[in-house]
Amino acid sequence: MIDLSGQIALVTGGSRGIGGACSRLLARAGADVVVHFRKQAQPALETVAAIEAMGRRSFPIATDVMNPIYVNAMVDQIGERMGGLDLVVLNAGIWTNGAIDTMTDADWARMIGVNLTGCFHVARATVPLLKARGGGSLIFITSTAGQRGEAFHSHYAATKGALIAMVRSLAVELAPNIRVNAVSPGWIRTSMTEHLLTPQAIGTSLKEPIPLGRPGEPEDVAGPVVFLASSLARHITGAILNVNGGSVLV
Repeated sequence: MIDLSGQIALVTGGSRGIGGACSRLLARAGADVVVHFRKQAQPALETVAAIEAMGRRSFPIATDVMNPIYVNAMVDQIGERMGGLDLVVLNAGIWTNGAIDTMTDADWARMIGVNLTGCFHVARATVPLLKARGGGSLIFITSTAGQRGEAFHSHYAATKGALIAMVRSLAVELAPNIRVNAVSPGWIRTSMTEHLLTPQAIGTSLKEPIPLGRPGEPEDVAGPVVFLASSLARHITGAILNVNGGSVLV
């Protein structure tokens, strides 16, 4: 029922974790996928190989999303090699601890630079390609932290809350041809969280129960992303789709 054949997607932070799951599932649905990464090339190469094994076009590209010159060059390369863009998943991000009374200016600036300004750079650079193809979809990966806050991660929560506001703003600005939505995960097992989700640590990390009984997996986020990218969601824009097992009912 979901068929993304002929569509070209970019997934930032698309080599592993949530981004890797999104890259693979978009390819399974028929899309060609550009896999963005920052430093670790091997996971990106493995993800590209998996996509190509499905008969889809793909290539990896390393870019620091905090640098607008590099982002513009990345998007130019995508246009030249793939012929355009129909779908962008803005997933690249970081998550670090930060008590407000010990957080440094550098801690704050890096979080804002990657999670918020990086998304701005990517959105600004890719929207012209989406418009050139007659429309498309932007899907931001946000977080429950951006909806209710997160103690000792206020800088992270601030970036994700700002992205939610950005999604709602762009949904109106870019309508009717470009849809803009977000998927907002709760606890998901990735390399950023695995140390907190071991059997020994999970009771302390999860200070409230998850009604569905477990943390999510990256594939649990990828499914809603592919849904929002598809024609099944053609009348959905400006939405924040929560994927948290019922732990935060916003």
